[in-house]
Amino acid sequence: MTAEIKKIITEQSEVLFEKVKGYREHIHANPELSYEEHETMAFISEQLTILGIEHVTKIGDTGIIAIIRGDQHSEKESCIGLRADIDALPIHEENNVPYKSKKDGIMHACGHDVHTSILLGAAEILHGLKNELPQPVKLIFQPGEEKNPGGATLMIRDGALTSPTVDRMFALHVFPDMNVGKVGFKEGIYMASCDEVYITIHGKGGHGATPHRCIDPIMIGANILTQLQQIISRKCDPKIPCVLSFGHFEALGATNVIPSKAHLKGTFRTMNEAWRAEALKLIIHQAEEIAKASGGIAEVTISKGYPYLENDPIVTQKMRLASQDFLGAQSVEELPIRLTAEDFSFYSQEVPVCFFRLGVRNEAKGIIYGVHHPKFNIDEKSLKYGMQMMALAPFS
Repeated sequence: MTAEIKKIITEQSEVLFEKVKGYREHIHANPELSYEEHETMAFISEQLTILGIEHVTKIGDTGIIAIIRGDQHSEKESCIGLRADIDALPIHEENNVPYKSKKDGIMHACGHDVHTSILLGAAEILHGLKNELPQPVKLIFQPGEEKNPGGATLMIRDGALTSPTVDRMFALHVFPDMNVGKVGFKEGIYMASCDEVYITIHGKGGHGATPHRCIDPIMIGANILTQLQQIISRKCDPKIPCVLSFGHFEALGATNVIPSKAHLKGTFRTMNEAWRAEALKLIIHQAEEIAKASGGIAEVTISKGYPYLENDPIVTQKMRLASQDFLGAQSVEELPIRLTAEDFSFYSQEVPVCFFRLGVRNEAKGIIYGVHHPKFNIDEKSLKYGMQMMALAPFS
Protein backbone atom coordinates (compact mmCIF):
# COMPACT_ATOMS: atom_id res chain seq x y z
CA MET A 1 0.00 0.00 0.00
CA THR A 2 1.42 3.35 -1.03
CA ALA A 3 1.62 6.40 1.19
CA GLU A 4 -0.91 8.11 -1.09
CA ILE A 5 -3.50 5.34 -0.66
CA LYS A 6 -2.95 5.39 3.09
CA LYS A 7 -3.52 9.14 3.08
CA ILE A 8 -6.73 8.82 1.03
CA ILE A 9 -8.15 6.14 3.36
CA THR A 10 -7.37 8.27 6.40
CA GLU A 11 -8.84 11.45 4.94
CA GLN A 12 -11.95 9.77 3.55
CA SER A 13 -12.71 8.05 6.85
CA GLU A 14 -12.80 11.52 8.42
CA VAL A 15 -14.93 12.98 5.61
CA LEU A 16 -17.42 10.09 5.73
CA PHE A 17 -17.65 9.85 9.51
CA GLU A 18 -20.91 11.78 9.93
CA LYS A 19 -22.55 9.93 7.06
CA VAL A 20 -21.57 6.54 8.45
CA LYS A 21 -22.67 7.63 11.92
CA GLY A 22 -26.04 8.41 10.34
CA TYR A 23 -26.15 4.96 8.73
CA ARG A 24 -25.50 3.36 12.08
CA GLU A 25 -28.13 5.37 13.92
CA HIS A 26 -30.76 4.59 11.28
CA ILE A 27 -30.03 0.86 11.30
CA HIS A 28 -29.84 0.78 15.10
CA ALA A 29 -33.24 2.47 15.43
CA ASN A 30 -34.80 0.02 12.96
CA PRO A 31 -33.50 -3.43 13.91
CA GLU A 32 -34.76 -6.66 12.38
CA LEU A 33 -34.40 -10.23 13.61
CA SER A 34 -32.52 -12.97 11.78
CA TYR A 35 -33.93 -13.81 8.33
CA GLU A 36 -36.42 -10.93 8.60
CA GLU A 37 -34.06 -8.13 7.50
CA HIS A 38 -36.17 -6.85 4.57
CA GLU A 39 -36.07 -3.15 5.52
CA THR A 40 -32.36 -3.33 6.30
CA MET A 41 -31.68 -4.96 2.94
CA ALA A 42 -33.65 -2.21 1.19
CA PHE A 43 -31.74 0.50 3.07
CA ILE A 44 -28.34 -0.99 2.17
CA SER A 45 -29.42 -1.36 -1.45
CA GLU A 46 -30.53 2.27 -1.56
CA GLN A 47 -27.14 3.48 -0.30
CA LEU A 48 -25.22 1.27 -2.75
CA THR A 49 -27.39 2.58 -5.60
CA ILE A 50 -26.62 6.17 -4.59
CA LEU A 51 -22.91 5.32 -4.60
CA GLY A 52 -23.19 3.68 -8.02
CA ILE A 53 -21.98 0.29 -6.76
CA GLU A 54 -23.25 -2.73 -8.67
CA HIS A 55 -25.14 -5.14 -6.42
CA VAL A 56 -27.75 -7.90 -6.19
CA THR A 57 -30.35 -8.24 -3.43
CA LYS A 58 -32.15 -11.27 -1.94
CA ILE A 59 -29.03 -13.41 -1.77
CA GLY A 60 -29.54 -15.80 1.13
CA ASP A 61 -33.12 -14.46 1.06
CA THR A 62 -32.38 -11.09 2.73
CA GLY A 63 -28.70 -10.55 1.95
CA ILE A 64 -26.84 -8.45 -0.61
CA ILE A 65 -23.74 -9.00 -2.71
CA ALA A 66 -22.01 -6.01 -4.28
CA ILE A 67 -18.90 -5.81 -6.43
CA ILE A 68 -16.31 -3.07 -6.88
CA ARG A 69 -14.14 -3.44 -10.00
CA GLY A 70 -11.53 -1.16 -11.47
CA ASP A 71 -11.08 -0.58 -15.18
CA GLN A 72 -8.11 -2.96 -15.06
CA HIS A 73 -10.11 -5.89 -13.70
CA SER A 74 -11.85 -8.60 -15.71
CA GLU A 75 -15.23 -10.05 -14.74
CA LYS A 76 -13.69 -13.52 -14.31
CA GLU A 77 -10.86 -12.36 -12.05
CA SER A 78 -10.87 -13.68 -8.47
CA CYS A 79 -11.77 -11.18 -5.75
CA ILE A 80 -11.41 -10.27 -2.10
CA GLY A 81 -14.48 -10.64 0.14
CA LEU A 82 -15.51 -8.20 2.86
CA ARG A 83 -18.43 -9.29 5.03
CA ALA A 84 -20.82 -7.54 7.43
CA ASP A 85 -23.76 -9.17 9.24
CA ILE A 86 -27.04 -7.26 9.37
CA ASP A 87 -29.43 -8.95 11.86
CA ALA A 88 -30.40 -7.91 15.40
CA LEU A 89 -31.30 -9.75 18.61
CA PRO A 90 -34.54 -10.29 20.59
CA ILE A 91 -33.44 -7.95 23.41
CA HIS A 92 -35.26 -4.95 24.89
CA GLU A 93 -32.93 -1.93 24.68
CA GLU A 94 -32.26 0.01 27.89
CA ASN A 95 -30.12 2.80 26.41
CA ASN A 96 -31.58 6.31 26.53
CA VAL A 97 -30.25 7.60 23.21
CA PRO A 98 -31.93 9.47 20.31
CA TYR A 99 -31.43 6.45 18.04
CA LYS A 100 -32.88 3.93 20.51
CA SER A 101 -34.61 0.95 18.92
CA LYS A 102 -38.11 1.76 17.69
CA LYS A 103 -39.06 -1.92 17.89
CA ASP A 104 -39.85 -3.12 21.38
CA GLY A 105 -37.93 -6.28 22.21
CA ILE A 106 -35.52 -6.04 19.27
CA MET A 107 -32.08 -4.46 19.51
CA HIS A 108 -28.75 -4.32 17.71
CA ALA A 109 -27.04 -5.55 20.86
CA CYS A 110 -24.24 -7.37 19.03
CA GLY A 111 -23.04 -4.47 16.90
CA HIS A 112 -24.20 -5.67 13.51
CA ASP A 113 -25.49 -2.16 12.83
CA VAL A 114 -21.89 -1.04 13.35
CA HIS A 115 -20.48 -3.70 11.01
CA THR A 116 -22.96 -2.83 8.26
CA SER A 117 -22.39 0.91 8.51
CA ILE A 118 -18.62 0.47 8.49
CA LEU A 119 -18.79 -1.70 5.36
CA LEU A 120 -20.94 0.90 3.60
CA GLY A 121 -18.36 3.55 4.48
CA ALA A 122 -15.47 1.33 3.37
CA ALA A 123 -17.36 0.61 0.15
CA GLU A 124 -17.44 4.30 -0.68
CA ILE A 125 -13.73 4.65 0.01
CA LEU A 126 -12.85 1.60 -2.08
CA HIS A 127 -15.16 2.66 -4.90
CA GLY A 128 -13.14 5.87 -5.11
CA LEU A 129 -9.95 3.77 -5.19
CA LYS A 130 -11.25 1.10 -7.57
CA ASN A 131 -8.53 1.65 -10.16
CA GLU A 132 -5.90 1.18 -7.45
CA LEU A 133 -7.30 -2.11 -6.14
CA PRO A 134 -5.05 -5.16 -6.61
CA GLN A 135 -8.22 -7.26 -7.12
CA PRO A 136 -11.95 -6.66 -7.34
CA VAL A 137 -13.72 -6.46 -3.99
CA LYS A 138 -16.94 -8.31 -3.19
CA LEU A 139 -19.10 -6.82 -0.42
CA ILE A 140 -21.19 -9.40 1.42
CA PHE A 141 -24.03 -8.05 3.57
CA GLN A 142 -25.20 -11.20 5.32
CA PRO A 143 -28.43 -11.96 7.21
CA GLY A 144 -29.01 -14.35 10.08
CA GLU A 145 -25.67 -14.55 11.89
CA GLU A 146 -27.43 -14.90 15.24
CA LYS A 147 -29.57 -17.93 14.47
CA ASN A 148 -29.08 -21.46 13.17
CA PRO A 149 -28.34 -22.55 10.50
CA GLY A 150 -26.37 -19.29 10.16
CA GLY A 151 -26.91 -16.86 7.31
CA ALA A 152 -23.42 -17.63 6.02
CA THR A 153 -24.67 -21.06 4.92
CA LEU A 154 -27.43 -19.41 2.89
CA MET A 155 -25.03 -16.94 1.28
CA ILE A 156 -22.63 -19.74 0.36
CA ARG A 157 -25.57 -21.76 -0.98
CA ASP A 158 -26.54 -18.85 -3.20
CA GLY A 159 -23.05 -18.38 -4.62
CA ALA A 160 -21.48 -15.71 -2.43
CA LEU A 161 -18.04 -17.28 -2.88
CA THR A 162 -18.30 -17.74 -6.64
CA SER A 163 -18.86 -15.66 -9.78
CA PRO A 164 -16.32 -14.18 -9.20
CA THR A 165 -14.41 -16.56 -6.95
CA VAL A 166 -13.46 -15.21 -3.52
CA ASP A 167 -9.87 -16.17 -2.73
CA ARG A 168 -9.71 -14.59 0.74
CA MET A 169 -12.16 -12.89 3.11
CA PHE A 170 -12.17 -10.37 5.93
CA ALA A 171 -14.66 -9.42 8.64
CA LEU A 172 -14.49 -7.39 11.82
CA HIS A 173 -16.52 -7.59 15.00
CA VAL A 174 -17.02 -5.02 17.75
CA PHE A 175 -15.16 -5.85 20.97
CA PRO A 176 -16.40 -4.06 24.13
CA ASP A 177 -13.42 -5.38 26.14
CA MET A 178 -11.01 -3.36 23.95
CA ASN A 179 -10.63 0.41 24.00
CA VAL A 180 -11.65 2.43 20.97
CA GLY A 181 -8.75 3.03 18.60
CA LYS A 182 -7.40 -0.51 18.94
CA VAL A 183 -7.82 -3.68 16.90
CA GLY A 184 -7.03 -7.31 17.75
CA PHE A 185 -5.92 -10.36 15.79
CA LYS A 186 -5.47 -14.10 16.38
CA GLU A 187 -3.83 -16.40 13.87
CA GLY A 188 -5.12 -19.97 13.62
CA ILE A 189 -8.07 -21.36 15.58
CA TYR A 190 -9.86 -18.49 17.31
CA MET A 191 -13.51 -19.29 18.06
CA ALA A 192 -15.45 -22.44 18.92
CA SER A 193 -18.04 -24.59 17.24
CA CYS A 194 -21.49 -24.22 18.76
CA ASP A 195 -24.25 -26.81 19.02
CA GLU A 196 -27.54 -26.63 20.90
CA VAL A 197 -28.64 -29.56 23.10
CA TYR A 198 -32.33 -30.14 23.85
CA ILE A 199 -33.38 -32.93 26.24
CA THR A 200 -36.97 -33.86 27.08
CA ILE A 201 -37.32 -36.33 29.95
CA HIS A 202 -40.50 -38.39 30.14
CA GLY A 203 -41.30 -39.79 33.57
CA LYS A 204 -44.46 -40.54 35.55
CA GLY A 205 -46.04 -37.79 37.58
CA GLY A 206 -47.80 -38.07 40.88
CA HIS A 207 -48.06 -36.92 44.48
CA GLY A 208 -44.89 -35.64 46.13
CA ALA A 209 -45.70 -37.77 49.20
CA THR A 210 -45.61 -40.99 47.17
CA PRO A 211 -42.44 -40.75 45.03
CA HIS A 212 -42.19 -44.57 44.93
CA ARG A 213 -45.22 -44.56 42.64
CA CYS A 214 -43.63 -42.01 40.29
CA ILE A 215 -40.76 -41.78 37.85
CA ASP A 216 -39.31 -38.42 38.79
CA PRO A 217 -38.06 -36.49 35.70
CA ILE A 218 -36.52 -33.80 37.93
CA MET A 219 -34.19 -36.30 39.61
CA ILE A 220 -33.40 -37.84 36.24
CA GLY A 221 -32.67 -34.39 34.84
CA ALA A 222 -30.42 -33.54 37.80
CA ASN A 223 -28.45 -36.75 37.25
CA ILE A 224 -28.13 -36.03 33.55
CA LEU A 225 -26.84 -32.51 34.27
CA THR A 226 -24.11 -33.71 36.62
CA GLN A 227 -23.16 -36.88 34.77
CA LEU A 228 -22.80 -35.19 31.38
CA GLN A 229 -20.03 -33.02 32.84
CA GLN A 230 -17.90 -36.18 33.05
CA ILE A 231 -17.84 -36.19 29.26
CA ILE A 232 -15.84 -32.98 29.47
CA SER A 233 -13.68 -33.88 32.49
CA ARG A 234 -12.92 -37.52 31.61
CA LYS A 235 -13.47 -38.05 27.88
CA CYS A 236 -12.10 -34.85 26.35
CA ASP A 237 -8.38 -34.43 25.72
CA PRO A 238 -7.40 -31.63 28.17
CA LYS A 239 -5.57 -29.85 25.35
CA ILE A 240 -8.85 -29.33 23.47
CA PRO A 241 -10.90 -26.30 24.62
CA CYS A 242 -14.41 -27.50 25.38
CA VAL A 243 -17.48 -26.50 27.39
CA LEU A 244 -20.94 -27.94 28.01
CA SER A 245 -23.39 -25.61 29.76
CA PHE A 246 -27.12 -25.87 30.45
CA GLY A 247 -29.05 -22.64 30.90
CA HIS A 248 -32.60 -24.01 31.01
CA PHE A 249 -34.18 -26.64 33.30
CA GLU A 250 -37.97 -26.60 33.34
CA ALA A 251 -40.28 -29.00 35.17
CA LEU A 252 -43.77 -27.71 35.86
CA GLY A 253 -44.71 -29.46 39.07
CA ALA A 254 -45.47 -27.97 42.47
CA THR A 255 -44.40 -28.35 46.10
CA ASN A 256 -46.33 -31.60 46.33
CA VAL A 257 -46.58 -32.53 42.65
CA ILE A 258 -43.97 -34.53 40.78
CA PRO A 259 -44.38 -33.61 37.10
CA SER A 260 -44.39 -36.09 34.24
CA LYS A 261 -41.89 -34.14 32.09
CA ALA A 262 -38.77 -32.04 32.37
CA HIS A 263 -36.90 -30.05 29.73
CA LEU A 264 -33.20 -29.19 29.54
CA LYS A 265 -31.57 -26.82 27.06
CA GLY A 266 -27.84 -26.29 26.73
CA THR A 267 -24.88 -25.51 24.53
CA PHE A 268 -21.84 -27.58 23.59
CA ARG A 269 -18.72 -25.82 22.26
CA THR A 270 -15.28 -27.00 21.24
CA MET A 271 -12.41 -26.40 18.81
CA ASN A 272 -11.90 -29.86 17.35
CA GLU A 273 -14.30 -31.32 14.80
CA ALA A 274 -13.45 -34.99 15.49
CA TRP A 275 -14.05 -34.52 19.22
CA ARG A 276 -17.19 -32.50 18.46
CA ALA A 277 -18.73 -35.43 16.58
CA GLU A 278 -17.71 -37.94 19.27
CA ALA A 279 -18.93 -35.79 22.15
CA LEU A 280 -22.37 -35.24 20.65
CA LYS A 281 -22.83 -39.01 20.34
CA LEU A 282 -21.74 -39.43 23.96
CA ILE A 283 -24.19 -36.76 25.16
CA ILE A 284 -27.09 -38.50 23.44
CA HIS A 285 -26.10 -41.99 24.63
CA GLN A 286 -25.43 -41.01 28.25
CA ALA A 287 -28.65 -39.00 28.65
CA GLU A 288 -30.72 -41.85 27.21
CA GLU A 289 -29.07 -44.46 29.45
CA ILE A 290 -29.40 -42.38 32.64
CA ALA A 291 -33.11 -41.92 32.01
CA LYS A 292 -33.56 -45.58 31.13
CA ALA A 293 -31.84 -46.70 34.35
CA SER A 294 -34.50 -44.83 36.35
CA GLY A 295 -37.43 -46.06 34.28
CA GLY A 296 -37.81 -42.89 32.24
CA ILE A 297 -37.16 -41.88 28.65
CA ALA A 298 -34.87 -39.11 27.44
CA GLU A 299 -35.42 -37.65 23.98
CA VAL A 300 -32.27 -35.82 22.90
CA THR A 301 -32.17 -33.41 19.98
CA ILE A 302 -28.97 -31.76 18.77
CA SER A 303 -29.30 -28.60 16.70
CA LYS A 304 -26.01 -28.57 14.79
CA GLY A 305 -24.58 -25.08 14.80
CA TYR A 306 -21.46 -23.37 13.53
CA PRO A 307 -18.04 -25.03 13.12
CA TYR A 308 -14.95 -23.61 14.78
CA LEU A 309 -13.45 -20.50 13.23
CA GLU A 310 -9.86 -20.67 12.01
CA ASN A 311 -8.02 -17.59 10.79
CA ASP A 312 -5.58 -18.22 7.98
CA PRO A 313 -2.09 -17.50 9.43
CA ILE A 314 -0.73 -15.81 6.30
CA VAL A 315 -3.77 -13.65 5.54
CA THR A 316 -4.09 -12.68 9.21
CA GLN A 317 -0.41 -11.89 9.63
CA LYS A 318 -0.43 -9.64 6.56
CA MET A 319 -3.51 -7.80 7.84
CA ARG A 320 -1.96 -7.47 11.31
CA LEU A 321 1.24 -5.97 9.86
CA ALA A 322 -0.74 -3.61 7.61
CA SER A 323 -2.76 -2.50 10.66
CA GLN A 324 0.38 -1.89 12.68
CA ASP A 325 1.76 0.25 9.88
CA PHE A 326 -1.53 2.15 9.62
CA LEU A 327 -2.47 2.61 13.30
CA GLY A 328 0.85 2.06 15.05
CA ALA A 329 2.03 -1.08 16.83
CA GLN A 330 0.62 0.13 20.17
CA SER A 331 -2.91 -0.02 18.72
CA VAL A 332 -2.77 -3.67 17.60
CA GLU A 333 -3.27 -6.44 20.16
CA GLU A 334 -3.00 -10.23 20.27
CA LEU A 335 -6.33 -11.92 21.03
CA PRO A 336 -6.85 -15.04 23.17
CA ILE A 337 -9.04 -17.87 21.92
CA ARG A 338 -12.76 -17.60 22.71
CA LEU A 339 -15.44 -20.23 23.19
CA THR A 340 -18.02 -17.92 21.71
CA ALA A 341 -19.12 -18.74 18.15
CA GLU A 342 -19.51 -16.90 14.84
CA ASP A 343 -21.02 -18.12 11.60
CA PHE A 344 -18.14 -16.47 9.70
CA SER A 345 -16.59 -19.85 10.53
CA PHE A 346 -18.48 -21.34 7.57
CA TYR A 347 -16.49 -19.09 5.23
CA SER A 348 -13.28 -20.12 7.02
CA GLN A 349 -14.00 -23.73 6.02
CA GLU A 350 -14.07 -22.67 2.37
CA VAL A 351 -11.49 -19.89 1.85
CA PRO A 352 -8.60 -18.29 3.80
CA VAL A 353 -10.03 -15.67 6.18
CA CYS A 354 -9.10 -13.02 8.70
CA PHE A 355 -11.72 -12.32 11.37
CA PHE A 356 -10.54 -9.55 13.69
CA ARG A 357 -11.80 -7.36 16.52
CA LEU A 358 -12.55 -3.64 16.68
CA GLY A 359 -12.26 -1.83 20.00
CA VAL A 360 -15.40 0.14 20.95
CA ARG A 361 -14.95 0.64 24.71
CA ASN A 362 -14.78 4.03 26.44
CA GLU A 363 -15.10 3.86 30.22
CA ALA A 364 -15.13 7.66 30.59
CA LYS A 365 -18.36 7.73 28.57
CA GLY A 366 -19.86 4.74 30.37
CA ILE A 367 -19.49 2.53 27.29
CA ILE A 368 -18.58 -0.63 29.18
CA TYR A 369 -21.31 -3.18 28.49
CA GLY A 370 -20.72 -6.39 26.57
CA VAL A 371 -22.50 -7.62 23.49
CA HIS A 372 -25.98 -9.11 24.01
CA HIS A 373 -26.49 -6.71 26.93
CA PRO A 374 -29.50 -4.32 26.81
CA LYS A 375 -27.13 -1.38 27.46
CA PHE A 376 -24.53 -2.32 24.86
CA ASN A 377 -23.26 0.69 22.93
CA ILE A 378 -20.09 1.89 21.20
CA ASP A 379 -17.79 4.88 21.15
CA GLU A 380 -18.74 6.24 17.74
CA LYS A 381 -15.11 6.99 16.91
CA SER A 382 -14.78 3.25 16.33
CA LEU A 383 -16.74 3.75 13.09
CA LYS A 384 -13.81 5.71 11.69
CA TYR A 385 -11.26 3.07 12.67
CA GLY A 386 -13.49 0.30 11.34
CA MET A 387 -13.79 2.03 7.96
CA GLN A 388 -10.04 2.40 7.80
CA MET A 389 -9.42 -1.28 8.58
CA MET A 390 -11.99 -2.61 6.10
CA ALA A 391 -10.70 -0.28 3.39
CA LEU A 392 -7.16 -1.37 4.24
CA ALA A 393 -7.91 -5.10 3.99
CA PRO A 394 -7.81 -5.41 0.15
CA PHE A 395 -4.36 -3.78 0.14
CA SER A 396 -2.91 -6.03 2.89
